[in-house]
Amino acid sequence: MCRIVRNNVLVYILAAAMFMSNIIPAYAGNERGADSVRVMPMGEFIEKAVENDTIFEAILIDELTLRYRKDLNLPAKDLILEIKSQYEFFLDYDKSDPAATISLSKLFPYTGTDISAQYSTMPSASSDKNSSDFTLFISQPIASNAFGKATLLQDRIIGTEIDVIRHQIIEAYEDYMATVITAYYNWYLAYENLKIGESSYEQNSRLLENVKNRRSSSIALPIDVNKVNIQILAKKEDLIKLQEKYENILNFIKQIIRYKGNETIVPADPLTHDNRDIVFEDEYGKFIQTSRTYQVLNLLEEKSSLEVKKDADDLLPSTNLLLGYEVEGEDMGIKNPDSLLFAGVSLKWPFPSQKERAEYEVSKIEDRKTRLSNKNKYVQLHTDLKGLFIQIEREKKLISIAEEKIKLAESILKDETKNYSYGKVSLNDFIDAVNRVDENKFNKILRSVELKILMTEWLRMTDQLVSKKDIKKIPE
Repeated sequence: MCRIVRNNVLVYILAAAMFMSNIIPAYAGNERGADSVRVMPMGEFIEKAVENDTIFEAILIDELTLRYRKDLNLPAKDLILEIKSQYEFFLDYDKSDPAATISLSKLFPYTGTDISAQYSTMPSASSDKNSSDFTLFISQPIASNAFGKATLLQDRIIGTEIDVIRHQIIEAYEDYMATVITAYYNWYLAYENLKIGESSYEQNSRLLENVKNRRSSSIALPIDVNKVNIQILAKKEDLIKLQEKYENILNFIKQIIRYKGNETIVPADPLTHDNRDIVFEDEYGKFIQTSRTYQVLNLLEEKSSLEVKKDADDLLPSTNLLLGYEVEGEDMGIKNPDSLLFAGVSLKWPFPSQKERAEYEVSKIEDRKTRLSNKNKYVQLHTDLKGLFIQIEREKKLISIAEEKIKLAESILKDETKNYSYGKVSLNDFIDAVNRVDENKFNKILRSVELKILMTEWLRMTDQLVSKKDIKKIPE
């Protein structure tokens, strides 16, 4: 009779403990009041990160230098004014007068045309009057850099470099955005694990108190108290580790958004958002056609091809058509002028063009190397994306299994609770059933977050996580 009463009482105790564990409020370990807790959804978190995290600004600051890249690397098209003034003393004639030269020159880079004008006045040793002259000079390349060809090629090369750098800036922004999003998922994972740990600890603590009470009434055995006590200590150890992990990730979260508030912030459930299915061949075909990665690889091939053309142009001799007009006369007004119009050709051709030919051959090798490297990258990208896709599909299957295991573990625990109360199983079996429920809950949330992180990586690798219009502009 006593045995029956003891078993029935334990049934009610364990059932009550299981019921109470299901109504514990979220984040039960939080010592602050519920009013001081604020849920921060993922969208708000990302918005605050973009607004406050200066790493984003540091990535985008390189964009501001690109507008000056052509000015720094192309021939200057400035109008150059040069003035020279001096005072000349003729020692043999006891005479002195000022002399001056003023010149203006301008290069037109995109045609290669160089125009200069010069006016000069100077005293004469044999005359009381100063002499003066004016010269207009035009030089036009017709071989190397013919009509600005090399400059135009260099302009296209620099433009290609700028496009590549712009893509790389967006990719760096996207890479850090993936880090921020992953941090939020890890925050949620640590938060949910902590809740599971707290719930398990509270459940086992209540069980211990009830077993102690039953022990004082000689219903439970001393060994039962010790076994549950060991279980409690193990749960407490787990809870301390979970708390530490949560505090560390929370500290990182606050750093990202530069959080200065006094409220306790907790994550919202992000697992229900964007549960897309990937059709690999369709997604990969779109990736080839529209992705920044493929655009960058194409731009690098274009740049190397332009380098070959530019180095080939440098092999041509430096040949310029020359055209000029000169007038000489007396005094500053060029009185009694003598005029001269001249035309000609200048030629500069190094033999055997050793350096230029070597540069041309190297550029051809680099062009071939770039194209081979891109072919390897195309293969590697397909392999990496296919591997990531396989991982995503694996996690989906494992999540389904984890959900089934939770249902089975909870059903087993319910049965083991009854069996233990009737003495059909040992306390060890009952504790194992409790632990299996916790382990499967931990596993399910881990798999769910891992799937989200893998999906984030898929979007990052396929250049879908961030587009150019999503990027905040940096103020000048």
